Amino acid sequence: MTSVFIAGATGVIGSRLTPLLLAAGYAVHALTRDAAKARDLETRGVHAVVGDVFDAGAVRDAVASAQPELVIHQLTDLPHSRDERGDPAALARNARIRIEGTQHLVDAALESGAKRMLAQSIAFAYADGPEPHVETDPLDPATRGSVITLERLVLESPPLIGTVLRYGSLYGSGTWFDEPAGNVPVQIDAAVRATMLAIERGATGVFNIAEERGYADAGRAKNLLGWRP
Repeated sequence: MTSVFIAGATGVIGSRLTPLLLAAGYAVHALTRDAAKARDLETRGVHAVVGDVFDAGAVRDAVASAQPELVIHQLTDLPHSRDERGDPAALARNARIRIEGTQHLVDAALESGAKRMLAQSIAFAYADGPEPHVETDPLDPATRGSVITLERLVLESPPLIGTVLRYGSLYGSGTWFDEPAGNVPVQIDAAVRATMLAIERGATGVFNIAEERGYADAGRAKNLLGWRP
C-alpha cells in the first residue's frame, strides 16, 4: 500500500482529496494543528498527527513516521471571508506558510526518503505579458515572491521530484465564490480531480489548473493529465 502524507487535509482541497486517496487504496497520513480535527480524520481512516507546520521538528517526526512516497502540500492560511482577503495580516500569514512551512515540509520529505512532492500554487500570479499565460511564463516577483519561493523549493530540491498545481480562483461549495469569479476560475471539484490525476499519473513540473478564459492556458494539464476543467 502506497503511503502519502498530506499537510492541509482539512482544507477546501484537502478535505475533498483525502477520501479519494483512501478510496483509491492509499495509506493516508496527515498533519493538523487541531486535536478535534485529528480525531475526525482518524475516524475516516487517516493516520493523523497533531502538530504545527512551523515546528520543524514536529513536521520531521510526523513525516518520518509515515514513510511516505509522496508528500502533498495543500496548506494555506486564508480568511473565511473573501472581504478580508486583502488584509495585510492575512497575506503575511499565508506568505509565511508558503515560505517557512514549505521549507519544513521539503526538508522532512528529503529526510524521510520521500520520492515526490506535490504542492498547491496559484494560476493568477503571472507577470504582465502576452496572454493566455503558459507555465513557462514568469511569475510577478513584485507581488508573488512567496509563491515563487514555494515553487522553487518544491521543484528544485533533488532528489525530490516536484509537482506544482497552479489552481485558479476556486468556486463552489466551501469556497469564497458560488459562481466563477474573475478571468481565471476553477470549480473546486474539478481542481480536486486534477490533483488526483496528477498523483496517479506521477505527473511532474507545473500545471495551470483553471478554466481557459483568456488569462491562463490549461493545455498542459489537458494533454498530460487528461483533465478537463
